[in-house]
Amino acid sequence: MKKVLLIEDDAVVRENTAELLELANYTVICASNGKHGIIEAKKHLPDIIICDIMMPELNGYGVLQILSKEDATKKIPFIFLSAKTEHKDIRKGMNLGADDYITKPFDESELFSAIESRLAKIAILNEVSVETENHFNEEIISKYELKNLNHLKKFFIENVEEISFEMNKIIYHKGDNSNYVYLIKKGVVKTYKIDEQGKELITALHKEDDFFGITSFLHNLPYQEYATAIEETVVFRMSKSELKKILEQNHEVTLELIDHLTDNVKEIKDHLLEMAYSSVRKKTANTILHFSEKIKNRPEESIKISRSDLASIAGIATETFIRTLSDFKKDGIIDIEGRNIKILNLEKLQKIN
Repeated sequence: MKKVLLIEDDAVVRENTAELLELANYTVICASNGKHGIIEAKKHLPDIIICDIMMPELNGYGVLQILSKEDATKKIPFIFLSAKTEHKDIRKGMNLGADDYITKPFDESELFSAIESRLAKIAILNEVSVETENHFNEEIISKYELKNLNHLKKFFIENVEEISFEMNKIIYHKGDNSNYVYLIKKGVVKTYKIDEQGKELITALHKEDDFFGITSFLHNLPYQEYATAIEETVVFRMSKSELKKILEQNHEVTLELIDHLTDNVKEIKDHLLEMAYSSVRKKTANTILHFSEKIKNRPEESIKISRSDLASIAGIATETFIRTLSDFKKDGIIDIEGRNIKILNLEKLQKIN
Protein backbone atom coordinates (compact mmCIF):
# COMPACT_ATOMS: atom_id res chain seq x y z
CA MET A 1 0.00 0.00 0.00
CA LYS A 2 1.23 3.47 -0.87
CA LYS A 3 1.89 5.84 2.03
CA VAL A 4 0.33 9.32 1.97
CA LEU A 5 1.42 12.02 4.41
CA LEU A 6 -1.47 14.44 5.03
CA ILE A 7 -0.44 17.74 6.67
CA GLU A 8 -3.56 19.69 7.64
CA ASP A 9 -4.32 21.79 10.72
CA ASP A 10 -8.12 21.66 10.41
CA ALA A 11 -9.13 18.52 12.34
CA VAL A 12 -12.38 17.99 10.43
CA VAL A 13 -10.76 18.34 6.99
CA ARG A 14 -7.84 16.17 8.11
CA GLU A 15 -10.06 13.36 9.40
CA ASN A 16 -12.43 13.42 6.42
CA THR A 17 -9.60 13.48 3.87
CA ALA A 18 -7.74 10.71 5.71
CA GLU A 19 -10.88 8.57 5.70
CA LEU A 20 -11.32 9.05 1.94
CA LEU A 21 -7.71 8.04 1.32
CA GLU A 22 -7.91 5.00 3.59
CA LEU A 23 -11.07 3.81 1.82
CA ALA A 24 -9.06 4.03 -1.41
CA ASN A 25 -6.46 1.66 0.13
CA TYR A 26 -3.78 4.23 0.95
CA THR A 27 -1.87 4.13 4.23
CA VAL A 28 -2.34 7.60 5.72
CA ILE A 29 0.02 9.39 8.10
CA CYS A 30 -1.42 12.59 9.55
CA ALA A 31 0.25 15.73 10.87
CA SER A 32 -1.55 18.69 12.44
CA ASN A 33 0.99 21.39 11.53
CA GLY A 34 4.03 22.06 9.36
CA LYS A 35 6.70 21.25 11.94
CA HIS A 36 5.06 17.96 12.81
CA GLY A 37 4.70 17.26 9.10
CA ILE A 38 8.44 17.59 8.50
CA ILE A 39 9.17 15.17 11.34
CA GLU A 40 6.71 12.62 9.93
CA ALA A 41 8.06 13.04 6.39
CA LYS A 42 11.63 12.29 7.49
CA LYS A 43 10.50 9.43 9.69
CA HIS A 44 8.19 7.60 7.28
CA LEU A 45 9.41 8.76 3.82
CA PRO A 46 5.91 8.63 2.31
CA ASP A 47 5.21 8.00 -1.35
CA ILE A 48 3.40 11.35 -1.65
CA ILE A 49 2.70 14.42 0.52
CA ILE A 50 -0.54 16.41 0.60
CA CYS A 51 -0.12 19.67 2.48
CA ASP A 52 -2.27 22.65 3.50
CA ILE A 53 -0.73 26.12 3.15
CA MET A 54 -2.08 28.24 5.99
CA MET A 55 -1.04 26.47 9.19
CA PRO A 56 0.35 27.40 12.63
CA GLU A 57 4.00 26.74 13.53
CA LEU A 58 5.12 26.49 9.88
CA ASN A 59 3.08 27.06 6.71
CA GLY A 60 2.98 24.79 3.68
CA TYR A 61 5.44 26.88 1.70
CA GLY A 62 7.99 26.47 4.50
CA VAL A 63 7.38 22.72 4.63
CA LEU A 64 8.06 22.35 0.91
CA GLN A 65 11.20 24.52 1.06
CA ILE A 66 12.67 22.46 3.90
CA LEU A 67 11.82 19.02 2.49
CA SER A 68 13.09 19.97 -0.98
CA LYS A 69 16.57 20.52 0.51
CA GLU A 70 16.72 17.08 2.16
CA ASP A 71 18.16 14.25 0.04
CA ALA A 72 15.72 11.72 1.51
CA THR A 73 12.57 13.79 0.84
CA LYS A 74 13.30 16.10 -2.08
CA LYS A 75 11.94 13.67 -4.71
CA ILE A 76 8.68 12.88 -2.92
CA PRO A 77 5.70 14.23 -4.94
CA PHE A 78 4.17 17.22 -3.14
CA ILE A 79 0.58 18.45 -3.58
CA PHE A 80 -0.79 21.62 -2.01
CA LEU A 81 -4.36 21.40 -0.72
CA SER A 82 -5.53 24.90 0.15
CA ALA A 83 -8.41 27.37 0.34
CA LYS A 84 -6.11 30.03 -1.18
CA THR A 85 -7.42 30.30 -4.73
CA GLU A 86 -5.72 33.41 -6.07
CA HIS A 87 -3.50 32.91 -9.09
CA LYS A 88 -0.47 34.40 -7.31
CA ASP A 89 -0.79 31.84 -4.51
CA ILE A 90 -0.99 28.95 -6.96
CA ARG A 91 1.97 30.33 -8.93
CA LYS A 92 4.01 30.72 -5.74
CA GLY A 93 3.37 27.11 -4.75
CA MET A 94 4.30 25.75 -8.16
CA ASN A 95 7.41 27.95 -8.36
CA LEU A 96 8.60 26.43 -5.08
CA GLY A 97 8.47 23.02 -6.71
CA ALA A 98 5.03 21.64 -5.85
CA ASP A 99 3.75 18.96 -8.23
CA ASP A 100 0.11 20.03 -8.04
CA TYR A 101 -2.26 22.50 -6.36
CA ILE A 102 -5.82 21.56 -5.36
CA THR A 103 -8.19 24.16 -3.97
CA LYS A 104 -10.73 23.61 -1.20
CA PRO A 105 -13.45 22.55 -1.32
CA PHE A 106 -12.24 19.83 -3.64
CA ASP A 107 -13.91 17.03 -5.53
CA GLU A 108 -12.96 13.51 -4.43
CA SER A 109 -12.13 12.43 -7.98
CA GLU A 110 -9.89 15.48 -8.43
CA LEU A 111 -7.83 14.50 -5.39
CA PHE A 112 -7.44 10.87 -6.44
CA SER A 113 -6.58 11.85 -10.01
CA ALA A 114 -3.81 14.17 -8.77
CA ILE A 115 -2.39 11.50 -6.46
CA GLU A 116 -2.51 8.70 -9.02
CA SER A 117 -0.93 10.77 -11.79
CA ARG A 118 1.93 11.90 -9.54
CA LEU A 119 2.59 8.38 -8.26
CA ALA A 120 2.57 7.06 -11.84
CA LYS A 121 5.01 9.76 -12.91
CA ILE A 122 7.47 9.03 -10.10
CA ALA A 123 7.25 5.28 -10.83
CA ILE A 124 8.17 5.88 -14.48
CA LEU A 125 11.04 8.17 -13.51
CA ASN A 126 12.35 5.58 -11.04
CA GLU A 127 12.26 2.86 -13.69
CA VAL A 128 14.19 5.06 -16.11
CA SER A 129 16.66 5.92 -13.36
CA VAL A 130 17.25 2.25 -12.49
CA GLU A 131 17.77 1.33 -16.15
CA THR A 132 20.27 4.18 -16.54
CA GLU A 133 22.09 3.22 -13.33
CA ASN A 134 22.29 -0.44 -14.37
CA HIS A 135 23.69 0.46 -17.80
CA PHE A 136 26.21 2.76 -16.14
CA ASN A 137 27.21 0.09 -13.67
CA GLU A 138 27.67 -2.55 -16.36
CA GLU A 139 30.33 -0.34 -17.88
CA ILE A 140 31.99 0.22 -14.52
CA ILE A 141 31.79 -3.42 -13.41
CA SER A 142 33.51 -4.54 -16.59
CA LYS A 143 36.59 -2.56 -15.53
CA TYR A 144 36.81 -4.40 -12.21
CA GLU A 145 37.77 -7.98 -11.46
CA LEU A 146 35.76 -8.74 -8.34
CA LYS A 147 37.12 -11.96 -6.89
CA ASN A 148 36.32 -11.55 -3.22
CA LEU A 149 34.60 -9.44 -0.58
CA ASN A 150 37.54 -7.04 -0.30
CA HIS A 151 37.27 -6.28 -4.02
CA LEU A 152 33.56 -5.59 -3.51
CA LYS A 153 34.35 -3.18 -0.67
CA LYS A 154 36.90 -1.43 -2.87
CA PHE A 155 34.21 -1.11 -5.54
CA PHE A 156 31.91 0.54 -2.95
CA ILE A 157 34.62 2.98 -1.89
CA GLU A 158 35.50 4.05 -5.43
CA ASN A 159 32.09 4.14 -7.10
CA VAL A 160 29.14 4.82 -4.80
CA GLU A 161 27.93 7.84 -2.87
CA GLU A 162 29.34 8.71 0.55
CA ILE A 163 26.95 9.94 3.26
CA SER A 164 27.68 11.30 6.74
CA PHE A 165 25.47 10.87 9.81
CA GLU A 166 25.80 12.73 13.09
CA MET A 167 25.73 10.84 16.40
CA ASN A 168 22.23 9.44 17.16
CA LYS A 169 21.04 10.17 13.61
CA ILE A 170 18.67 7.50 12.28
CA ILE A 171 19.92 5.99 9.01
CA TYR A 172 16.72 4.11 8.27
CA HIS A 173 13.50 3.18 10.08
CA LYS A 174 11.83 -0.18 10.44
CA GLY A 175 9.28 -0.40 7.63
CA ASP A 176 11.19 1.84 5.21
CA ASN A 177 11.78 0.52 1.70
CA SER A 178 15.01 -1.49 1.74
CA ASN A 179 16.45 0.17 -1.33
CA TYR A 180 20.06 0.44 -0.16
CA VAL A 181 22.96 -1.57 1.25
CA TYR A 182 25.59 0.21 3.33
CA LEU A 183 29.33 -0.15 3.98
CA ILE A 184 30.78 1.75 6.93
CA LYS A 185 33.78 3.94 6.19
CA LYS A 186 34.12 5.13 9.79
CA GLY A 187 32.01 5.11 12.93
CA VAL A 188 29.67 2.61 14.61
CA VAL A 189 26.05 1.78 13.73
CA LYS A 190 23.54 -0.05 15.90
CA THR A 191 20.60 -1.96 14.46
CA TYR A 192 17.69 -2.53 16.81
CA LYS A 193 14.01 -3.28 17.28
CA ILE A 194 11.49 -1.71 19.65
CA ASP A 195 9.06 -3.93 21.58
CA GLU A 196 5.45 -3.18 22.50
CA GLN A 197 6.55 -1.45 25.71
CA GLY A 198 8.87 0.85 23.78
CA LYS A 199 12.00 -0.93 25.00
CA GLU A 200 14.89 -0.96 22.57
CA LEU A 201 16.64 -4.25 21.78
CA ILE A 202 19.92 -3.90 19.91
CA THR A 203 20.28 -6.71 17.37
CA ALA A 204 23.80 -5.91 16.16
CA LEU A 205 26.68 -3.45 16.24
CA HIS A 206 28.44 -2.63 12.97
CA LYS A 207 31.88 -1.06 12.82
CA GLU A 208 34.18 0.30 10.15
CA ASP A 209 34.40 -2.00 7.10
CA ASP A 210 31.10 -3.78 7.93
CA PHE A 211 28.10 -4.14 5.63
CA PHE A 212 24.59 -3.57 6.96
CA GLY A 213 21.07 -3.06 5.62
CA ILE A 214 21.11 -6.23 3.49
CA THR A 215 17.62 -7.68 2.95
CA SER A 216 16.10 -10.10 0.45
CA PHE A 217 17.25 -9.71 -3.15
CA LEU A 218 14.26 -11.71 -4.40
CA HIS A 219 11.42 -10.03 -2.52
CA ASN A 220 10.71 -6.35 -1.95
CA LEU A 221 10.78 -6.56 1.85
CA PRO A 222 11.05 -3.42 4.01
CA TYR A 223 13.78 -3.03 6.60
CA GLN A 224 12.92 -5.20 9.61
CA GLU A 225 14.75 -3.02 12.14
CA TYR A 226 16.07 0.48 12.78
CA ALA A 227 19.65 1.63 12.13
CA THR A 228 21.22 4.56 14.00
CA ALA A 229 24.72 6.02 14.16
CA ILE A 230 26.14 5.61 17.68
CA GLU A 231 28.86 8.14 16.90
CA GLU A 232 29.68 10.39 13.95
CA THR A 233 29.57 7.94 11.06
CA VAL A 234 30.35 7.93 7.34
CA VAL A 235 28.94 5.24 5.05
CA PHE A 236 29.01 4.24 1.40
CA ARG A 237 25.51 3.58 0.04
CA MET A 238 24.70 1.41 -2.98
CA SER A 239 21.24 0.61 -4.31
CA LYS A 240 20.20 -3.00 -3.76
CA SER A 241 19.44 -3.39 -7.47
CA GLU A 242 23.03 -2.40 -8.31
CA LEU A 243 24.50 -4.82 -5.77
CA LYS A 244 22.25 -7.61 -7.06
CA LYS A 245 23.59 -7.08 -10.58
CA ILE A 246 27.19 -7.21 -9.32
CA LEU A 247 26.55 -10.44 -7.40
CA GLU A 248 24.87 -12.04 -10.42
CA GLN A 249 28.06 -11.47 -12.41
CA ASN A 250 30.53 -12.41 -9.66
CA HIS A 251 29.62 -15.75 -8.11
CA GLU A 252 32.71 -16.04 -5.90
CA VAL A 253 31.86 -12.72 -4.28
CA THR A 254 28.30 -13.93 -3.75
CA LEU A 255 29.49 -17.08 -1.96
CA GLU A 256 31.84 -15.09 0.25
CA LEU A 257 29.07 -12.65 1.12
CA ILE A 258 26.83 -15.59 2.10
CA ASP A 259 29.59 -16.89 4.38
CA HIS A 260 29.91 -13.42 5.91
CA LEU A 261 26.16 -13.19 6.58
CA THR A 262 26.17 -16.75 8.01
CA ASP A 263 28.88 -15.73 10.47
CA ASN A 264 26.73 -12.77 11.51
CA VAL A 265 23.75 -15.06 12.15
CA LYS A 266 25.91 -17.39 14.27
CA GLU A 267 27.16 -14.42 16.28
CA ILE A 268 23.57 -13.28 16.91
CA LYS A 269 22.54 -16.79 18.01
CA ASP A 270 25.48 -17.02 20.41
CA HIS A 271 24.57 -13.61 21.81
CA LEU A 272 20.94 -14.67 22.34
CA LEU A 273 22.07 -17.80 24.21
CA GLU A 274 24.33 -15.68 26.38
CA MET A 275 21.48 -13.26 27.13
CA ALA A 276 19.27 -16.20 28.10
CA TYR A 277 21.63 -18.18 30.33
CA SER A 278 24.58 -16.04 31.52
CA SER A 279 24.70 -14.23 34.83
CA VAL A 280 24.23 -10.46 34.99
CA ARG A 281 27.94 -10.00 35.72
CA LYS A 282 28.93 -12.21 32.78
CA LYS A 283 26.53 -10.38 30.42
CA THR A 284 27.89 -7.02 31.53
CA ALA A 285 31.52 -8.08 31.15
CA ASN A 286 30.97 -9.63 27.73
CA THR A 287 29.07 -6.57 26.52
CA ILE A 288 31.99 -4.29 27.43
CA LEU A 289 34.43 -6.67 25.73
CA HIS A 290 32.19 -7.06 22.68
CA PHE A 291 31.73 -3.33 22.16
CA SER A 292 35.44 -2.65 22.72
CA GLU A 293 36.26 -5.24 20.06
CA LYS A 294 33.66 -3.85 17.64
CA ILE A 295 35.10 -0.35 17.69
CA LYS A 296 38.67 -1.67 17.65
CA ASN A 297 39.59 -0.09 20.95
CA ARG A 298 42.74 -1.09 22.73
CA PRO A 299 41.98 -2.08 26.34
CA GLU A 300 43.62 1.08 27.66
CA GLU A 301 41.32 3.28 25.57
CA SER A 302 37.92 4.45 26.81
CA ILE A 303 34.62 3.20 25.40
CA LYS A 304 32.15 6.00 24.64
CA ILE A 305 28.56 4.73 24.58
CA SER A 306 25.38 5.36 26.54
CA ARG A 307 24.54 3.06 29.46
CA SER A 308 21.12 2.35 27.95
CA ASP A 309 22.72 1.13 24.70
CA LEU A 310 25.11 -1.15 26.57
CA ALA A 311 22.27 -2.47 28.73
CA SER A 312 20.21 -3.14 25.60
CA ILE A 313 23.07 -5.14 24.08
CA ALA A 314 23.44 -7.10 27.34
CA GLY A 315 19.69 -7.69 27.54
CA ILE A 316 19.31 -6.43 31.12
CA ALA A 317 17.67 -3.41 32.75
CA THR A 318 19.67 -0.18 32.58
CA GLU A 319 19.55 0.24 36.39
CA THR A 320 20.91 -3.30 36.89
CA PHE A 321 23.63 -2.71 34.33
CA ILE A 322 24.73 0.54 36.02
CA ARG A 323 24.88 -1.19 39.42
CA THR A 324 27.06 -3.96 37.95
CA LEU A 325 29.37 -1.38 36.38
CA SER A 326 29.73 0.23 39.80
CA ASP A 327 30.70 -3.15 41.26
CA PHE A 328 33.31 -3.62 38.52
CA LYS A 329 34.70 -0.18 39.31
CA LYS A 330 34.96 -0.99 43.01
CA ASP A 331 36.81 -4.19 42.10
CA GLY A 332 39.31 -2.19 40.02
CA ILE A 333 38.30 -3.92 36.79
CA ILE A 334 37.13 -0.77 35.01
CA ASP A 335 37.12 2.98 35.48
CA ILE A 336 34.13 5.23 34.73
CA GLU A 337 34.12 8.91 33.82
CA GLY A 338 30.77 10.19 32.54
CA ARG A 339 29.91 8.21 29.38
CA ASN A 340 33.43 6.76 29.19
CA ILE A 341 34.32 3.26 30.38
CA LYS A 342 37.98 2.24 30.55
CA ILE A 343 39.14 -1.35 31.04
CA LEU A 344 41.79 -1.51 33.79
CA ASN A 345 42.12 -5.30 34.19
CA LEU A 346 41.35 -7.09 30.91
CA GLU A 347 42.23 -10.57 32.18
CA LYS A 348 39.95 -10.27 35.20
CA LEU A 349 37.11 -8.92 33.03
CA GLN A 350 37.45 -11.88 30.66
CA LYS A 351 37.24 -14.40 33.52
CA ILE A 352 34.04 -13.06 35.09
CA ASN A 353 31.30 -15.73 35.33
